[in-house]
Amino acid sequence: MIATSLIDIGINLAHDSFNVDRDAVIARAVAAGVVQMMVTGSSADSTRQAIEMARTHPDVLFATAGVHPHYAKELTDEVLVELGQLATLPQVVAVGECGLDYFRDLSPRAMQQKAFHRQLELAARVGKPVFLHQRDAHADFVAILREHRASLAGGVAHCFTGNHDELTAYLEMDLFVGITGWICDERRGAHLVPLMKDIPAGRLLMETDGPYLLPRDLPEKPESRRNEPAYLPHIAATVARARGESLEQCAASATAAARHLFGLPELQ
Repeated sequence: MIATSLIDIGINLAHDSFNVDRDAVIARAVAAGVVQMMVTGSSADSTRQAIEMARTHPDVLFATAGVHPHYAKELTDEVLVELGQLATLPQVVAVGECGLDYFRDLSPRAMQQKAFHRQLELAARVGKPVFLHQRDAHADFVAILREHRASLAGGVAHCFTGNHDELTAYLEMDLFVGITGWICDERRGAHLVPLMKDIPAGRLLMETDGPYLLPRDLPEKPESRRNEPAYLPHIAATVARARGESLEQCAASATAAARHLFGLPELQ
């Protein structure tokens, strides 16, 4: 157990891999020092599930409400209206996961862009920060975000895996930056290590993005290869080393930053 608490700002707890032991996953997280978690809404259905989980675990679980670019074609006018209603609920602390993904192109790019615009407009209307996704689409992503940035109540570049120029662009837009176990992968995440010192303490957030992105250097990996919030302290330790900080110092600043951006309550 670490001496301070952590907040996992991105866990896909609605994923069906958690159906068999979701309560145990939450309990393991809390036992490991991950005292609060944000359940990612990436579709209308997962958003509804995330909100219900937050209702049944008050002050521990919170939800985001949004449609991932993979599912942009699902963002009909009717779904947008529903998202607008769900986003006003007290359990919802951010709009998203929204953005652009040109790596897989599971929805046409024009449709992704339209869905991104509409969700940024929604976030501005409800006055909540945005939970942002970008992969292989930096130029278009930044261009669209800049159109809306002045009206937004902040946001996080979730699961940041980019380069120095991308990080600089996000910081210049006053975004927070979410770091996952990608940094623990020496094959594809080594470039992130020197960038950690460039993120101001008040803008760095931690996340697992479970069940995805199990830290590659985890000493004892689960047979399922499923990532979960209990592994967040391992990620935080890697980030702390890269920043030249103690784990306690790094965790405390990331936790304070998460509470500031998303309005999460202090636990008694």
